[in-house]
Amino acid sequence: MSESHFDKRQVRRNFGRAANTYEQHDALQQEVQGLLLDRLGFYLEAPTRVLDVGAGTGRGTALLRKRYPKAQVIAADLALPMLRTAKKHISWLKPFQRVCADATSLPLPDHSVDVLHSNLCFQWIDDLPALFGECVRVLKPGGLLVFSTFGPDTLKELRAAWAEADQQPHVSRFLDMHDLGDAMINAGLRDPVLDVDRYTLTYSEPRLLLKELQGLGATNADRERERHLLGKRHYQRMLAAYESLRIDGRIPATWEVVTAHAWGPPHGQSRRTPGGGEMASFSVDSLRGSRRR
Repeated sequence: MSESHFDKRQVRRNFGRAANTYEQHDALQQEVQGLLLDRLGFYLEAPTRVLDVGAGTGRGTALLRKRYPKAQVIAADLALPMLRTAKKHISWLKPFQRVCADATSLPLPDHSVDVLHSNLCFQWIDDLPALFGECVRVLKPGGLLVFSTFGPDTLKELRAAWAEADQQPHVSRFLDMHDLGDAMINAGLRDPVLDVDRYTLTYSEPRLLLKELQGLGATNADRERERHLLGKRHYQRMLAAYESLRIDGRIPATWEVVTAHAWGPPHGQSRRTPGGGEMASFSVDSLRGSRRR
């Protein structure tokens, strides 16, 4: 499996700083949200608890609350300022709860979630076994996981432009769809279905793309990133390299988006372990037998 190397504290800091500007730049996020809402059509039951992981400013959570008016809907996010901003999307008729939490350590009981939704959050999480293991833990058997994430071709033009300036990581690296699918199966999720779409957004100049990334909080959080300010000449080399990629007078930026869904496994279904074996777990109450005397 390919690796990602994120500084979780920097991820939290980046998105916390972007809480008040995020919705000025989230056109792509709203487009992808529509794809996830379509996938929710596979779930035919009436959920009692819906969890939105990486809820950000709560725009998507409000749509979930509208779709499932009788369910308890919870917005979870790592960045507290995002959750504070989400308050503006809470209607007194259709309120939702907010909780500051890490996606790999959710403060919810086992098998307590009917629908787990996440729009463009999972790409910021290093540990896929921990992430999908936590999804399996909180999902009810037969519950639906539906999520989107960025693939490795995301911002490939910006990555190539920075490579002309130096060999340091300036653009976050994201995981391949096949790595995601393998991790979902290994965690025990049932019948995963993954699709890839590519979007090309264009800008009049590279600086507008960089401003948008900053406004979204989607800036570099690589642990190996440079920690000091870059010189003007260094920055200008990157801009010049990006200018060479201009097409029809516009600067392109590719976003590779993976959308997926899967189902919570039944109690006792085995899951793969890192050593190549399989492990299944059962509640004590489910075990039946007699004791010799």
